[in-house]
Amino acid sequence: MMTTPSEKATTLQLTNIKSMPIRTFWITSIAFFICFFAWFGIVPFMPDVVKDLGLTPDQKWNSIILAVTGTVFARLVIGKLCDTYGPRLCYTYLLILGAIPVILIGFVQTPIQFLICRLFIGFIGASFVITQFHTSIMFAPNVVGTANATSAGWGNLGGGANRLGMPLIAAAVVSFGVADAIAWRYSMVIAGIIAMLMGLIYYFFTQDTPKGNFADLKKAGQMPLLKKDEVSFLTVLKDYRVWILFLVYAACFGMELTVYGTMDDYLQNTFGLSRSTAGNLVLSFALMNIFARTLGGFFGDRFGKLRGLRGRVFFLAAILAIEGTVLSVFSTATSLTWGIVFLVAFSLTVQMAEGATFSVVPFINKKAIGSISGIVGAGGNVGAFLAALLLKSKSAMAETSAIAANETMGVEAVKMAQAAAASSAVSGGYFIIGILVIVAAVSSLAIKFSTADEAAVQEDIQQPRETKPVYAFDK
Repeated sequence: MMTTPSEKATTLQLTNIKSMPIRTFWITSIAFFICFFAWFGIVPFMPDVVKDLGLTPDQKWNSIILAVTGTVFARLVIGKLCDTYGPRLCYTYLLILGAIPVILIGFVQTPIQFLICRLFIGFIGASFVITQFHTSIMFAPNVVGTANATSAGWGNLGGGANRLGMPLIAAAVVSFGVADAIAWRYSMVIAGIIAMLMGLIYYFFTQDTPKGNFADLKKAGQMPLLKKDEVSFLTVLKDYRVWILFLVYAACFGMELTVYGTMDDYLQNTFGLSRSTAGNLVLSFALMNIFARTLGGFFGDRFGKLRGLRGRVFFLAAILAIEGTVLSVFSTATSLTWGIVFLVAFSLTVQMAEGATFSVVPFINKKAIGSISGIVGAGGNVGAFLAALLLKSKSAMAETSAIAANETMGVEAVKMAQAAAASSAVSGGYFIIGILVIVAAVSSLAIKFSTADEAAVQEDIQQPRETKPVYAFDK
């Protein structure tokens, strides 16, 4: 179906770029991709950074945790800003200001400076909230889950693509005569400049809603959300459903970040794979975001059509429970073949669960989509933070004990004992995490919607497009 610039899109017709919703979909997906690319752009260069700056193992772990921590606070704030000022300005400023620490990390000289930059680079991860907010406004209820999931999934690809892209940028830099040891610095500066330029593209080629920008609509008196209808942030915080979804997103996106962040070493220690083979396996699973997250949103929309809002919740609970079960089973695998099978299943289900989560979010409260998206999005990073602490504490303790028990046996014996201890500890951590994910799945069933909410969605879907409201905060 073709849409005019003032209508929400009822289909994800990707070639119809004359439609503002579709054009916004492409731009916000690309912007999110670039943000993820820059956010984790330093990861492929960590061995060079450790050598260049003399980072200790603790400082290396702390840099990972700080990058996630900064995102939590940014996501909480950016949602409310989207509700107030609109996604266009919020994304523009986030891209331009967020590019600054990405560029500055190329000039750091001390571990402390590096840690500070990683903390502030994490703020750019708030781009996820704006992406979900913008697509929620641009697409109708029958397809909003699919649109949200696809834009987020394609954006998440940036976190995997940087494993290939950043080394290629570094190789190009080296070809101009720059030393290998400092190529990572130039690469990060280039990534920051790209993010800054994307901010300008976002400003000039998108708008807040299908009908226009927040500022223009307010001046014209066409904003459906009147002062008396505004929802306070405190009201959002009091909605128990928001916090259940916070927990749910911690159990899917948070676990994806943590598992993929530790999987390289786990595959090497458990199955004896080389670093390059393990890295390529993890990259291939990350690339499943091309379609897996979209499937979660698609089936969320399908279940919503069949069984209403409650159907969306049922699907979310089911796919989340499968995710947790698969992860726990994977943690017990001793065969590489079965390990890969269950890791593929985990990758598929965890990404589908993320898509399914944001097929529910737009229906919690239409007047506060930004605030709710921010809180739920922050949940993912809180989950990653807590899971990383769990795995770090278990692994560090086990490795220390193994080293102490085998220090008289020679260097190779110590390395083998350390690897075995790390594998066992992380395996136990994965099993615990899988059980907690299942608990989150059961908890999600407590999400309820009123009869009025169900009726409003059905009316919104069935209403003729020419008379349909164009703004997500309509009653």
